[in-house]
Amino acid sequence: MAPEISNKMASLHGSMIRELFKLGADPNMISFGGGNPSAETFPVKEIEEIAAEVLTNDPISVLQYGLTEGYTPLRDTLKCYLAEKEGFDFEKNELFIVSGGQQGADLTTKVLVNEGDVVLTEEPAFVGCLNTFRSYGAKLVGIPMQMDGMDTEALESTLARLTASGEKVRFLYTIPSFQNPTGITTVLAKRKEVYRICQKYDIMILEDNPYGELRFAGSNVPTIKSMDTDGRVLYCGSFSKTMAPAFRIGFLVFDKSLINPITVAKQCTDVHSNVLFQYICNEYMTKYDWNAHLETSRNVYHHKASLMLEQMKLKFHPDVKFSTPEGGLFVMAFLPEGMDAYPFVREAINKGVLLVPGSAFLADPAGVSNGFRLNYSSPSDEKIVKGIDILGKLTYAWIQNHSVQ
Repeated sequence: MAPEISNKMASLHGSMIRELFKLGADPNMISFGGGNPSAETFPVKEIEEIAAEVLTNDPISVLQYGLTEGYTPLRDTLKCYLAEKEGFDFEKNELFIVSGGQQGADLTTKVLVNEGDVVLTEEPAFVGCLNTFRSYGAKLVGIPMQMDGMDTEALESTLARLTASGEKVRFLYTIPSFQNPTGITTVLAKRKEVYRICQKYDIMILEDNPYGELRFAGSNVPTIKSMDTDGRVLYCGSFSKTMAPAFRIGFLVFDKSLINPITVAKQCTDVHSNVLFQYICNEYMTKYDWNAHLETSRNVYHHKASLMLEQMKLKFHPDVKFSTPEGGLFVMAFLPEGMDAYPFVREAINKGVLLVPGSAFLADPAGVSNGFRLNYSSPSDEKIVKGIDILGKLTYAWIQNHSVQ
């Protein structure tokens, strides 16, 4: 029997990144295509110590069912941390533990979006969340990214147009810090403008911040959630890039008016997140030097990003532009306007360097992009140098042979 697939799933395609990731398993392939944090940042010894202690002395506490809202000590620790660091007001807001940042996007969409509603998104944007929005029948509308963040004039004009045509816009999706895929950080003035515009048109904001702790250059910029005076911002964070992605531990901060629907939405999905890994995260944050761990991770990424950017400046064709990330895991490069980066990426893969084309991150999956994303967190220094050398030669040959007339 061939079961009939639901309309919602039949129209979806698997993540191009996950498919390309399979190619990265080839030991001869230099992979700039993944989004993995560097394994050298994982606090393996400390994780082992914490797990051994609790599994020896109190195993049932971390092996039994847990609360839907999350492990209470971790929730309390995160509330204190975010109140001090980001200025979040937990008199008005609540925090739930979720199964990775991806689930934060899923629960937000499940609670706020009806089929046919519009979700606005930065463009390009993280494909995992774009597919989540699509899976609930949302219509995606992209707002172009500029080198200092979202094009806020385009945001306002788009909202004016959609509102005038009677479209129901439910929320705006944004990664303001070290955006995936571009590596761009939205400047403070634009963050304020994004909030003002969304307030004017009365739409919610999903602020995704999985990389925010990984700033290695520049000055800290306040989150949009810290500006939230009327409960319209849902804020999603994650331990995937700061502890270990296999934990699948994230957190969602939202206005208390959403407690009941988000509780029910999570119960319908996974009942609760992994208790053992929640316990480990809390013990690490409270009994080890969390800030020193983050600083070590930042130093690793600063070195890798600096090396990649230095090599790109030396070896890429001067007509190839690229972002200068101040943190996170990614840089995005752009061929000259009018070029399609997809065939360039295919040729790069043929030459042994794995990239992700910018078209993978568009609201319209059939769209064309002149950009391609590079990840610097996973490859070794040697592979960064060798891979950029291969790509640099390819950019010269490609632009010479494919110049836009």
